[in-house]
Amino acid sequence: MRNTCRYWLPIFLLGFATVTVSAQSFRVQCPTTTITHPVATNLEPAYTGPGVNGAIKCQQISGGDGYSTMGDGTQTYMFSFGPLSGLADIAAGKPGTQFPNIFNTTFAGFQPGDPATTDLAGTTPIPVLPSQLTFGYNGAVGLALDVANTVNIYDIAPLGLNPGDSVLIAHTGAGVFPAPGPYDGTQTVLAANVTTFPSGITNFGFPASNNFTFTIGTTGLPDVNVSSTATASTPRALDGHVDPRQIMDVGVMNGNIPAPLMAIDEDDEFFLTLTNVGMIMRPDLFEQHTVHFHGYPNASSFYDGVPDASVAINIGASFTYYYLAPDAGTYFWHCHITPPEHLQMGMVGQLYVRPRQNRVPTGTDLGTALKAQQGDNRTKCDSTADILCSNPMPASANTNTGATGVAQIAGGMYAYNDGDGSTRYDVEYPIQIHGFDPNFHFVGMTFNPEGFSDMKDKYFLLNGRSYPDTVTPGPLYTMSSDGSNHFSQPLSAIINIPAGKRALLRISDLDVTEYQTLASLGIPMQVVGFNAKLLRDQAGNNMYYTTNSITLAGGESLDVILDATGYTAGQVFYLYTPNLDHLSNDAENFGGLMTEVRIN
Repeated sequence: MRNTCRYWLPIFLLGFATVTVSAQSFRVQCPTTTITHPVATNLEPAYTGPGVNGAIKCQQISGGDGYSTMGDGTQTYMFSFGPLSGLADIAAGKPGTQFPNIFNTTFAGFQPGDPATTDLAGTTPIPVLPSQLTFGYNGAVGLALDVANTVNIYDIAPLGLNPGDSVLIAHTGAGVFPAPGPYDGTQTVLAANVTTFPSGITNFGFPASNNFTFTIGTTGLPDVNVSSTATASTPRALDGHVDPRQIMDVGVMNGNIPAPLMAIDEDDEFFLTLTNVGMIMRPDLFEQHTVHFHGYPNASSFYDGVPDASVAINIGASFTYYYLAPDAGTYFWHCHITPPEHLQMGMVGQLYVRPRQNRVPTGTDLGTALKAQQGDNRTKCDSTADILCSNPMPASANTNTGATGVAQIAGGMYAYNDGDGSTRYDVEYPIQIHGFDPNFHFVGMTFNPEGFSDMKDKYFLLNGRSYPDTVTPGPLYTMSSDGSNHFSQPLSAIINIPAGKRALLRISDLDVTEYQTLASLGIPMQVVGFNAKLLRDQAGNNMYYTTNSITLAGGESLDVILDATGYTAGQVFYLYTPNLDHLSNDAENFGGLMTEVRIN
């Protein structure tokens, strides 16, 4: 028995290792239909009541490393996520989330070594305004057609055929088939339209010269009129196959701060593919990565991103997360592998979910629409039976109909399904607060163990930038160790509000060690949501409050409305932290949590 184990154990271990390694590969998924959304649609349907609503959305991101530049010129190394889809939108400061018809496109012109969010490598001077960005590709990087499956016609065994039945094959290659007469076997044909036909039918929507028909003989195989060397090929199609060269060309040093922005609508199904490309500056680290939607009601713990309950993605592998979007609000996401380290290094991003109320047809009473949502068990909020109900009917609603007398306006946008229009806004801005310790980042790059107990944030960021970079329009680039300029800070923090309009600020704090405070001088802040929940009591009374200062801990979010009614174009105000030590990057005069609110 000892001898048997000695011979078989190495073979068993070798087989196990082979299975593990072979499982690592880049893939991407974005279905056009699902059980929940059986009909392909590439737009958000109007919300008219309970039932199948929403759409399918997709996004692809990379896990790796990168560089960014702070307001005082310091170049900082990061572990970070980067965009592998929606590149043009992300470069313009928009979410990279796409409908399937945009995501499932291939771009033959993609060149190796292009920066993370544009194809402007070598352009002099490098454009900095969104209007100057000419790159328009928003599909998945690396998405490629699979290889054709070629078989000998004698190997085709259609089901349900009887001797004498005919099978039509459409030919798309050069040349024509002799008609009538047998196929001579010298050309490849396409079996995309193989189907059964009654005897004698020789054409099915294609020119007769591009089709040929073979007849099933008594053996159940094509008769002798078909050459034994004839072949047929299935058409090339998108099935999640990717070109790893493009993935690596774009994904290496592709890290963004903040991580790629995501935005979906309630009732959407969201397919998010994470591809771990490894870290070029730390090849000694076999870092796994995950995606954890913080505070988000996941479809399953399997997709929660906490390795204890789900999976972690190794270098050289991809994994597609699946989410439903049941509740509107401002969320955020991060890597859940050694969270203090990976969050500190930059693996944090923002996500927001738009409410169904945005899709209510123009003229419909918002309270009546919210009442209809209460009839759906997925979205029901009965404050008399559920003390955790977070979105009850407004106190002003009619008891029977739910009507509040507030009608949907054309193009109306809301932070929540409020039913009374109180969270309406005209423009929205995600504002992500983050801080880091530059020594920790330096140590992370130089092969030394990080000292978590010594971590002390000294650089403070809004959307990955410190002042005055927060008011620089367009993406910011940094030359990385590969010699290319990577647009690692794509999201500006300028807040532009048209005079007399309302802006929604989706503020989240992803700081690891500090509380953060933001103050607004000139325009009071109305807080309408906290941690993705509408501020409303169980009796339906709005609990919004107006303030000039908000404070968040790491892991919290606020929805704030700035109302520019009564203000005139040209006025400029500041959104900043009153904590003086957070108004600089470890030195005087540069950096810190500050940006501008401009009335235009």
